[in-house]
Amino acid sequence: MHRQFSIYINIIKPIADVLVALIVFVILSPVFIFLTIRLLIANKGRPFFLQTRPGKYGRLFKVVKFKTMNDAKDKNGELLPDAQRITSIGRFIRNSSLDELPQLLNVIKGDMSFVGPRPLLVEYLPLYSDIQKRRHEVKPGITGWAQINGRNAIGWKEKFNYDVWYVDNISFTLDFRILWRTFKKVFKSEGVSSATSATMEKFTGN
Repeated sequence: MHRQFSIYINIIKPIADVLVALIVFVILSPVFIFLTIRLLIANKGRPFFLQTRPGKYGRLFKVVKFKTMNDAKDKNGELLPDAQRITSIGRFIRNSSLDELPQLLNVIKGDMSFVGPRPLLVEYLPLYSDIQKRRHEVKPGITGWAQINGRNAIGWKEKFNYDVWYVDNISFTLDFRILWRTFKKVFKSEGVSSATSATMEKFTGN
């Protein structure tokens, strides 16, 4: 279902996203370069994590993040659990949310917004309920309503409820509130892990 036209959603928000992302990327470029070099060393030449994700209306795009885990495998050739593959520099980057920094490039390209439901795995698309699918009515975001209300420390059902609530209530005031609370949470490193995993467990359906 496509949303009705809104000056903020369709004009102001996308233009502001690109302009602010360009400015922030230029300002933080020394940090970007430094972390890229550190991760080149820690991950044996692979500083970035790229993965196809569904965006607005389910359109696929390549999301880019800093690679915080190595590719260590067990004797059967299977990747080790996330908690065993996070490098020391990767843990710092994840806890400080700097792993999201390269997604400024996704915002500049127009695939993402600063604020919106987080882009999840393509394999989740057929698992959503009709209501949960509504999270794709807007562009995915670097941060969102679910992220400031628990991030990886809350369950999938609650996270999707927050996403759909955001879709129904999106506004400049709400976006500003989400960004402000995101900055506060980043400094406190809140909600980075779930209760049972170093990252969020996979969604397996309702």
